Amino acid sequence: MDLERGTMSRRGFLARSLTGLAAAGLPIWFGKELIADAEQDQAKEKKPVQANDVITVGQIGCGTNGMRGVSGGRGRQTAPLAAAINGVRFLAVCDVDRVNAQDFAQMNNVNGGRMLDIYSDFRELLARRDINCVSIATPDHWHALIAIAAMRAGKDVYCEKPLALTIEEGKAIARVARETNRVFQTGSQQRTEFNGRFRLAVDLVRNGRIGRVQTVECRLGGNPRQGPFQTAQAPENLNWDMWMGPTPRCDYVARKCHYEFRWWYEYSGGKMTDWGAHHLDTAQWALNMDESGPVEVERVSATNPWDPNPLSYNCHPAFRASFRYANGTVVTATDAGQNGLQFTGENGRWLFVSRDRTQASDPAIINEALPNNAPRVPSHNSQMRNFFDCVRSRQQPLCNANVGHRSATVCHLGNIAIRLNAGRALRWNPETERFVENDAANRMLSREMRAPWRLNMFDS
Repeated sequence: MDLERGTMSRRGFLARSLTGLAAAGLPIWFGKELIADAEQDQAKEKKPVQANDVITVGQIGCGTNGMRGVSGGRGRQTAPLAAAINGVRFLAVCDVDRVNAQDFAQMNNVNGGRMLDIYSDFRELLARRDINCVSIATPDHWHALIAIAAMRAGKDVYCEKPLALTIEEGKAIARVARETNRVFQTGSQQRTEFNGRFRLAVDLVRNGRIGRVQTVECRLGGNPRQGPFQTAQAPENLNWDMWMGPTPRCDYVARKCHYEFRWWYEYSGGKMTDWGAHHLDTAQWALNMDESGPVEVERVSATNPWDPNPLSYNCHPAFRASFRYANGTVVTATDAGQNGLQFTGENGRWLFVSRDRTQASDPAIINEALPNNAPRVPSHNSQMRNFFDCVRSRQQPLCNANVGHRSATVCHLGNIAIRLNAGRALRWNPETERFVENDAANRMLSREMRAPWRLNMFDS
């Protein structure tokens, strides 16, 4: 099923057998809600859009087409979805890799048959007054500076997860979003897509189907172990200095571009921020902690990074971090187990959800419809469509800058605990967003930026 794309008709959906629905883990009562969502989107697409209502977009960071032996990127995945929305038009693309930018500019499912303008410096794209909003799909270490510059330039922002490289950067993004009143969406698609599986799980948990939540296990997968890799001369089409940006200068290593940056702490946070930005975000959502977070974090176990050589991946291959919330609920993030989340409540009742499976200790937990008056989380069936709806309405999307920041904070707390290896729980104050009486941990809330880049450089 592909209801989040609005491609399945009511008749087609209802024709699916009860056995098929049960195998998919989606109860009929919830399937009807998905149909209603899809029909609303289809109705919107049929409405004509006036010329002055067209939303113009610039893509910053676009990824590769996979032809050069490296993985694609989120920009290449999300841009066609955005371009397919009625009244959305891409005008320009910016990427430090000229070949990637040129290839993206010619994508017919994005450019509407017109070659996009190409930039290598995001500041030049942001200077264009005819661009309303930007979609950011760069490596993590560039999210904060570009997002802040975009909002200061009057653009609405769609930014891929994790929101930022550090907690201080996330705080800055959330602050500027409030100050500028821009529409900001974090690309945490589990809040909307995957046929609503995660929304269903959150509604069931919040409505007490498993009783009081005692534990949540977020299974993220382990970090790869490879290296050391060879240094080389950066290719002529790549501005390597701009790719490094605010991070420490280093020799060019091909594996750092474009997908593999995730496995170096200098540029990202491994699976803790890659998959954690999805599963820990879902845990925060289910626990109604979008405006807060845990009060303690602890490294339970971790294997040392693969190789101390700086040319090797340096994220901890295996790990387990524990987060305690003020109400006693304990969330863990681990490399072990099948990817997904397991919520465990009272009397052995549990609920498991992943992108392709929903199961429970008792089928009635899922299959029994929620009452009509049961509280429900706000819903939408497309993260990108939710963003553009809000660009028009000037409301905040489901995963606004503050939500994205709070979820990314949990990920960063886990990595800080793992890397610091304090041997005891670190106390965290979610109101002040500081560790309690721990200078070493507080120093890891931010990172120094390489000149001329500064976190506040676009504030004036």
